[in-house]
Amino acid sequence: MELLRAIHNFRFDTPLGIYFSNPLVAASLVLFLWSLGPAIKGAVGGSFVVWLRLTWAAFLLPAVTGIVLAVGGLKVPSATDAGAGTTKYGFPVDPSRDWEHWMYTAFVLLSLYVIEVLVRGRMVEHRSGLRYLPVVTLFMYGCAFMIARVAVFPGSTPGT
Repeated sequence: MELLRAIHNFRFDTPLGIYFSNPLVAASLVLFLWSLGPAIKGAVGGSFVVWLRLTWAAFLLPAVTGIVLAVGGLKVPSATDAGAGTTKYGFPVDPSRDWEHWMYTAFVLLSLYVIEVLVRGRMVEHRSGLRYLPVVTLFMYGCAFMIARVAVFPGSTPGT
């Protein structure tokens, strides 16, 4: 169980940690920056697809371990009382953050699927679909950022 927690809670401890807090956030940011090229050129290179697969791995590894931890009864730290009504980070407990964590995870999964659809040219004409690639990847970066933020900080109504 501790190995699963270590995998799920892996974080980068850098001065820019808020922008690159974990591998998914970092991979999403790089994917967003990289998506500008295919949107302008109208074609996707093989290296972009490889990075997209690495982003899938950066998403699926913590997602699967998170599901296993949730089945074991654990919740995000911001929703878990560590004693005296505070979390392990010293903030007030906010149980609603657990559902937000799952919601943002679902948005990242949906975004990855939409990116796959745009890159493959299915359901949408390929060149015009690639114009939306930066929008979807920026949305995914924001959701990945919020996954990490929601796990640590309480919301606007802690204790409810």
